[in-house]
Amino acid sequence: MKKRLPPLNWLRAFESAARHLSFTHAAIELNLTQAAISQQVKALESQLGAALFRRLPRGLELTETGLAYFPVVHEAVDRMAAATDEIFGKGHHRVLTLRVSLVFFIHWLSTRLPGFRELHPDVNLLITSNIWEGETDADADMEIRHENGKWAGFKAERLTWDSLFPVCASFLPSDKLPLSTPNDLAHHELLHVLGYEEGWGYWLKKVGADHVDSSQGLQFDTLISALKMAELGVRREKAALSSGCKPRPATAPAGSNRSSYGGNEMAEAFG
Repeated sequence: MKKRLPPLNWLRAFESAARHLSFTHAAIELNLTQAAISQQVKALESQLGAALFRRLPRGLELTETGLAYFPVVHEAVDRMAAATDEIFGKGHHRVLTLRVSLVFFIHWLSTRLPGFRELHPDVNLLITSNIWEGETDADADMEIRHENGKWAGFKAERLTWDSLFPVCASFLPSDKLPLSTPNDLAHHELLHVLGYEEGWGYWLKKVGADHVDSSQGLQFDTLISALKMAELGVRREKAALSSGCKPRPATAPAGSNRSSYGGNEMAEAFG
């Protein structure tokens, strides 16, 4: 049967006294009286059923049992002290959990993070990715969403003013596949992102080309996947990015009813 773990204050008293080989020095270190240290060590010895010290006229000496026990207790106390300081100490930085789409992080947020760190060096960021619009994460302190900015129970600040425009691979257009007007998109394969209300049908109607079949093409569950395929040339993607997209614009932009929103602190820091 395992022995019951001794109280932590008894172990601390033993560790300090064993390190200094003095009840007096241990008392000073732990801000206790010499008598209190002696009593706690005696209580520890009584529970363990073994003597840990030899009391000498001019100090202390560890018994063989004490010599064997001291390294274990010393390491445990050190590890607890280090962990406590790391997690709860003065140097501990609070962590802000931010939820954001991967494509927005790569093309917008990542370039602004150095500035945020300069303004708020005491804040560590934990960045998680959301896939579908409308998802919520109870563990996130803040989210950046690409919608209309109206959510019941949430306070939002606009971060971007977006336009919608098709983008294509850098080697397009070509003689065989021109892109002079939106009507030319009828001869190109369209790439769709699931969950976006302002898709190809919305954009084509805005630019007066709603007769173009907007239902054909490939579908993706993330914008970043569709953009990569557009970059590789298969073959066209509608995007709502402010800057930084490798595929180049193909035709004129159209207005978007959606933008990216975050909390007030985020808007001030990254604005």
